[in-house]
Amino acid sequence: MPYQPNDLLVRHFQSIGVDLTSKIEEQLNLVSPNSPNIPIYRDMMLTVLRMAQEDHNRWNAKITLQALRELEHAFRVLEQFKGRRKVTVFGSARTPVEHPLYALARELGEKLAQSNLMVITGAGGGIMAAAHEGAGRDHSLGFNITLPFEQHANPTVGGTANLLPFHFFFTRKLFFVKEADALVLCPGGFGTLDEALEVLTLIQTGKSPLVPVVLLDAPGGSFWESVLDFIRNQLEANRYILSSDLKLIRLVYNVDEAVSEINQFYSNYHSSRWLKRQFVIRMNHPLNDQALEHMQEAFADLCLSDHFHQHAYSGEEHDEAQFSHLARLSFTFNARDHGRLRELVDYINLPENWATAQPASQRKREPVKVT
Repeated sequence: MPYQPNDLLVRHFQSIGVDLTSKIEEQLNLVSPNSPNIPIYRDMMLTVLRMAQEDHNRWNAKITLQALRELEHAFRVLEQFKGRRKVTVFGSARTPVEHPLYALARELGEKLAQSNLMVITGAGGGIMAAAHEGAGRDHSLGFNITLPFEQHANPTVGGTANLLPFHFFFTRKLFFVKEADALVLCPGGFGTLDEALEVLTLIQTGKSPLVPVVLLDAPGGSFWESVLDFIRNQLEANRYILSSDLKLIRLVYNVDEAVSEINQFYSNYHSSRWLKRQFVIRMNHPLNDQALEHMQEAFADLCLSDHFHQHAYSGEEHDEAQFSHLARLSFTFNARDHGRLRELVDYINLPENWATAQPASQRKREPVKVT
């Protein structure tokens, strides 16, 4: 959604006879002249000044400072990896090296790297160490949390520029999801289950972009199947979730299926965004007339009004003109049923629905961050 300036902050300081807006904008223009983000930075600074004016609690101020520093540092470090697709891998830090899941996670890291995908983990041991070991340093990113135990980074990312330390879990969680073009979850403890349910909640509610969520278990394993049984028998059966919400998850028992699931998701779907009241899906290939006609009826429940419209870049997305070569599919999404949205993505990814098709080896790979 486009940014809306917070005029309440401006009026607040004007009401007490302090006009800070022009002074702040003057300083911002000194360090970042002509930046389109000046209004955002201005409101950030006004927010801090409002907090300083009230000056209620030193602890609140320290939390704000620490969080802001962590965010700024992570944004700056991760800028160098901006053009690369990334997969966040979760799993237990206590998985021993001799366990079959350790070998599975190592193979996962290796094959993700072969697909030119970077591997993000919490930088610890167990599943995290295995995935990084398989991917290698150049394809690994570690988001470490400072704890009194289990806080040491694994050898692959430890002591390198590919390691980011975090004091707060909430800022670390933000980057696990923000930077991920896909997520793979291996069996683990409270932390893994926490991440799994949080990711699904964010995608289900539209607070996080739609990305592949893959549950990976060893052949014959029952960890994720037991979790899914609980979800079906308790959450779905009691209508705490929509039946289609389960479409957001894929359970697989080998690495090839996990990597294939991720690559298939981006075979035609590129990214998406809201543009005014329209939801826009960007595609590498336009859809053929037959597929578009079928979609109007088969996925009509996703539209609040009107129909699906396929069109070229119109210039409205002026802030992301680098995607101007991509076809667009626009509709008035109900913003509720993201499981059905995943089914729509699967539909547009079928090569027989494309108006033009290229061999996989010839397809241009673009950064696929969703906004």
